[in-house]
Amino acid sequence: MAIYLRVRLTQHLVRQVRLAELAQRVLSALGERESELSLELIGDRRMQRLNREYRKRDRTTDVLAFPTREAIMPNGLTCRTSLLGDVVISLPTAVRQARAAGRSVDDELAILLVHGVLHLCGYDHERNVREAERMARRERAVLRRISPIPHMVTLH
Repeated sequence: MAIYLRVRLTQHLVRQVRLAELAQRVLSALGERESELSLELIGDRRMQRLNREYRKRDRTTDVLAFPTREAIMPNGLTCRTSLLGDVVISLPTAVRQARAAGRSVDDELAILLVHGVLHLCGYDHERNVREAERMARRERAVLRRISPIPHMVTLH
């Protein structure tokens, strides 16, 4: 189970080993022990660009997920890979949301990570109310399984 982690931020200290270990625990809790995950922490401007480019929403967001498990090859065939996909999290947005909700940045980061990985696994809360409830239940279950959440981010 490989985690490909990239942090494109300098304003906050991110304990990358702990974040990668948490991502591995999320994959294990979801029965994805053989899967690989790409995880990136970025700022709001880059997140806004990605959101505009891929979702046609010209604003920042907290998390985006790009599934790659079943890739379409140039010849049109579908190829199943071990890479589950990419989860991209805006750390500045996560910080704001954590403060607004009265929780730690570490807890918020864990929530967003679980949310993004669930999207990679096919969950989609935007489909309908029933799917949103199903995804919310799964998020809570996974968060219970991966607790306690380690200290990963120090704000400067």
